[in-house]
Amino acid sequence: MKAGTGNARGRTVLIRGGLILLGLLHLSWGVPAVLAPRWFFDNFPGFGLNWTAGYPPYNSHLMTDVGAAFLTLGAMLLAAAWLDDRRVTAVVLSGLLLFSTVHLGFHLAHGGTLTSADLLASRTVLLLGVIGPGALLVLDHRWRA
Repeated sequence: MKAGTGNARGRTVLIRGGLILLGLLHLSWGVPAVLAPRWFFDNFPGFGLNWTAGYPPYNSHLMTDVGAAFLTLGAMLLAAAWLDDRRVTAVVLSGLLLFSTVHLGFHLAHGGTLTSADLLASRTVLLLGVIGPGALLVLDHRWRA
């Protein structure tokens, strides 16, 4: 075994694992948004919370489009994990980072009807949605350069 091979394998596992985790997460949001848009609107993110409903009014077309975006991102993230190609990973993570940053920006400017605690929690989760892909993008670039 060459020196550093175990390290490279660990890095690959971390990046691919992150891509898989993010891909499955986005698919888990996309499927209900497409198949049951009203349920998604009323119940997302779950656990007794309903953050999406804090931005009325309900719009079936918008919820289905959001679901389609989540499904697309999820499929692309899983494809990047499968292909394990530096350029594909960079493009997919950059796209997710753009989406997540714009999404966070909207929610920083608009609080909807959420309570202070829900607003803080939702913005924190959205911030993590920017930090996670951003960190994977930086790590993958540094490790594979």
